[in-house]
Amino acid sequence: MSKGKIFLVGFGPGSELHMSVRALQAIEESDVVIGYSTYIRLVKNLLDGKQVVRKGMTEEIDRCIQAYEHAQQGKTVALISSGDIGVYGMAGPTYEVLLQSGWTPDSDIEVEIVPGTTALSASASLVGAPLTHDFCSISLSDLLTPWPVIAKRLDAAGRSDFVIALYNPKSGRRTEQIAEAQRILLQYRKADTPVAIVKSAYRNLQDIQMVRLDEMKDCNIGMLTTVLIGNSSTFMQEGLMITPRGYRNKYDGITGETLDGEKRGRSLGMGLDGWKACVRQHLRNNPGDSLQTVTRHFDTEPGEVLSAIAEASENDYAGDFSALMAMRESLTGIMQALQQWGLLRAVVRSEAGAVSELFMHAGDLELSEEKLKIENEHFHLHVDCSSIANVWLLRCAEDMRGIYFTDSLNRIVFNLSLLRKDGVFDTHAQEKFEWLWRELSYSEDEDLAVNE
Repeated sequence: MSKGKIFLVGFGPGSELHMSVRALQAIEESDVVIGYSTYIRLVKNLLDGKQVVRKGMTEEIDRCIQAYEHAQQGKTVALISSGDIGVYGMAGPTYEVLLQSGWTPDSDIEVEIVPGTTALSASASLVGAPLTHDFCSISLSDLLTPWPVIAKRLDAAGRSDFVIALYNPKSGRRTEQIAEAQRILLQYRKADTPVAIVKSAYRNLQDIQMVRLDEMKDCNIGMLTTVLIGNSSTFMQEGLMITPRGYRNKYDGITGETLDGEKRGRSLGMGLDGWKACVRQHLRNNPGDSLQTVTRHFDTEPGEVLSAIAEASENDYAGDFSALMAMRESLTGIMQALQQWGLLRAVVRSEAGAVSELFMHAGDLELSEEKLKIENEHFHLHVDCSSIANVWLLRCAEDMRGIYFTDSLNRIVFNLSLLRKDGVFDTHAQEKFEWLWRELSYSEDEDLAVNE
């Protein structure tokens, strides 16, 4: 028996004009062509003499099994899909079926993926250049993905300023997801953010709507629609949706010369190192700003600003601020040390914006089994320390001495600061703070020896 083969073919929008040469060859070489009935109809002129297996919308796994069974008989099979078969397509489930059946890449059945033009790139080509910078794609179909997961991805993409391509935005039964997507994104995007709604790109029923984000949910949208949502820099001009690549950040748009402080082939001045230098310069220029003010100014997380402060030098100082980072392994020793700091203010901020300030004595702190407990007659505060990734000591002139506990996403879990009386720190508490700073600066041991 001859060796079987499975082609996983992405044929793009559907017309031969937009198919790759390899996609045409794969279909031509195949004995059997398997696909969703709509896909079969799009390539029917290529199927003369082929065994054709048509399947319905929810029969994806059955298509994979059929492809495997025909290949086991020594046949060459083309499992076809519009767009790119590896993007929301049949490549993933086919490999899952094969691997669960005991198949390996060294088996008698060869598998070849033939990539195709994706729906998002085909749609983008019809409306301008909306994907020129960082973008992501999110499917709004909750048939296989729980809605809370989809909502979390929408929130993260909106917060991160990605251009977003929405797949499966709406169906006859699933009508509210597009409205929810709009609601989530309007938290981070302006109402007039450009949106392109493209139905059946490069097909007979092609339709394009160019609207604002606040108009999106009321448009004609269905399962054959791809929705492209711009980021904060995307603009509409002459009927075209454009997302700048960022050349204006480095080059003069008229002369093409580099802007002051920039170099060709080198990281942007606001690259990683340059960004941290900008934070420090901002602190020098704005001596009254708090950590929270600077965090909001740069639209980042507090841990990022603390990192920039901690990397300050004599020639590139951070205004009145100085910071020191300690690894989480030092947490037990740090907690033991700060129990000698006397009166403290504890601050806990919720993600929704609520701020709790609690006044306490450092002796109320108790760390046990990954739990930090602060208990007295007025309040109980329990903190799950497993979320703490880094500990930061922070000073600001003679006004503030504090310690910040941040998670792996650089968010503040909580922070403690020394209290002042009549504008002056308690001498003993300040001495203990400075002792811990010195110990963390010079000690190479993970565990601190607490100074009694």
